[in-house]
Amino acid sequence: MIKRRVRATVRGAISIVNAIATYSGSALGISLRVTAEACLREGEGVGFQAVNGKLIHNIVYNRIPKEILSKNSVHISVKSEIPIGFGLKSSSAVSDAVALACSKLVKDEIEDYAVLDSAVLASLDAGVTTTGAYDDSTACYFGGFVVTNNRTRELIHHEKAPTNLSAIIFLPKATRRGDIIKLNIMSDLFGEAFKLAKAGEYWKAMNLNGMLLSTSLSTQYEPVIKAIRAGAVAASMSGNGPAIAAVSYDEAIENIKAAFAKFDGSVIVSKINNEKATAETIVG
Repeated sequence: MIKRRVRATVRGAISIVNAIATYSGSALGISLRVTAEACLREGEGVGFQAVNGKLIHNIVYNRIPKEILSKNSVHISVKSEIPIGFGLKSSSAVSDAVALACSKLVKDEIEDYAVLDSAVLASLDAGVTTTGAYDDSTACYFGGFVVTNNRTRELIHHEKAPTNLSAIIFLPKATRRGDIIKLNIMSDLFGEAFKLAKAGEYWKAMNLNGMLLSTSLSTQYEPVIKAIRAGAVAASMSGNGPAIAAVSYDEAIENIKAAFAKFDGSVIVSKINNEKATAETIVG
């Protein structure tokens, strides 16, 4: 018998400044969704339908008290619109969604930062992130622009983005990622990009981030510059790639899609997201 069932919705994000080199980063929410359902039933044990079992297991045992787990069974299911392995924060969005669903399952009042801490710690333990990805997790959870210190898990700044912006995302057919250790060579310059983001100069920060990532990882820069020439306010590889995200106002979307269409891969468009993650009880 089902005792309680809840659904959490969290959205994805793209990078403004990669945090690998300095543990300081910035990201921007997009509208691609992840939904996680958590169900409390009679019985015992934990079951889940998800890609990373260790990640889900860690979150469940962190967010649901032992006394509840000892007397009930918990089942987790996850659905995601976010392409996996492209740098679009799919792991952070899944972690946030599962942590939020588990929290809502046992308590109506949600403590946002406790949810985020659980998601980040589980991601670190499962090996799906190097820095804890607090920039990614907060952008997925709160939407809008975020600027963070990933080492101390501090949300330095958060603000909403203009609503008439979209991310035009190029997914290369070849999904090989570069050696992220090389990013440390340019840590000073990534630090400068972070300073720009911290000052609210997000597009300058993102463009500099794009140049640094392409140089450090020896990846193709031409799609980035083509997107900017086609009207993007900023463009960069997102995360550690290989996806390339261009941010633009509505009037330039078709031109940017046409610029990306010249390369081998696919294109998706997602509105910028300013909405906070939500959790609801499912009745029936």
